[in-house]
Amino acid sequence: MNEYEIMQQKLLACEFEIGREIIGQREVVRSVLLAILSGGNVLLEGMPGLGKTRLVNTISHVLNLSFKRIQFTPDLMPGDITGTNIMVRDGDTTGFRFEPGPIFANIILADEINRATPKTQSALLEAMQEHSVTVGNVSHETPEPFFVLATQNPIETEGTYPLPEAQLDRFMFKILVPFPTKQELAGILSLTENPITAAAQQVLDGDELQTAIAMVREVKLADAVTDYILNIMMATHGGNRFVREGASPRAAQAIVRGARARAFLEGRYNVSFEDVDSVVYPVLRHRLILSFDAISEGVNEDAVIAQILAGVKPGAGE
Repeated sequence: MNEYEIMQQKLLACEFEIGREIIGQREVVRSVLLAILSGGNVLLEGMPGLGKTRLVNTISHVLNLSFKRIQFTPDLMPGDITGTNIMVRDGDTTGFRFEPGPIFANIILADEINRATPKTQSALLEAMQEHSVTVGNVSHETPEPFFVLATQNPIETEGTYPLPEAQLDRFMFKILVPFPTKQELAGILSLTENPITAAAQQVLDGDELQTAIAMVREVKLADAVTDYILNIMMATHGGNRFVREGASPRAAQAIVRGARARAFLEGRYNVSFEDVDSVVYPVLRHRLILSFDAISEGVNEDAVIAQILAGVKPGAGE
């Protein structure tokens, strides 16, 4: 096997190891892995108790990445995330020393991110985009690789602050975590009563993951596939009565990166139309701002995306 095939097998082994501790949720695990291979941040939405925190913890272990969990609450302050300058005395002199916050890790779990105030939520913006944190007049680089995996309760639940559009756009994927089926729930109960003797095993490390991310970027994108992505993007701005504001250019970039990651994980070196279709939902569902017509008729984001895909034919051109 060549180096690409070896890396693909390791990534599939990562998916298998994660699945050993996460019953069901195969699509969720695959989607999170695709985002990480694309160097993107992830927003996981679901009711409490569905295993979102366990999923992120397991991923950090399998990839051997440093992990910090930040519990977002209404009284959490920005400095509690980024760190702060503290005054220190050294002999007769007094100065300031930067005390890093929990943001300085490879994987950050922002647990229940929409329970914190908007000011605190915004503390993540610079780190998510620039991989650095500015405190005072000094910028501090985060470790590489760096990912923010945030969990969010549905906005209908009490005590939540909806994330602003600017911050939502910085999450590559929004992944919905569904309630398990009866069979999956039985498996969860069995795992609880009879824990597996061997936990998920480490498969990759940070350097190997960086290599995998670089390999994903080399997956080819044909002109016809690029045109298909562009047509999907334009359809979100094309007078659809259910869409008030369409997706940003960052969404198109996310589709390209996610489709490349899926093709690589499937053992192909060219992006297919199917790869594009599979990542459009998690890329667009948090970037479309629905119109009053959609809200009044009970049409959600996934239904609008399905309508858009039905109207944009692969290889049809403009």
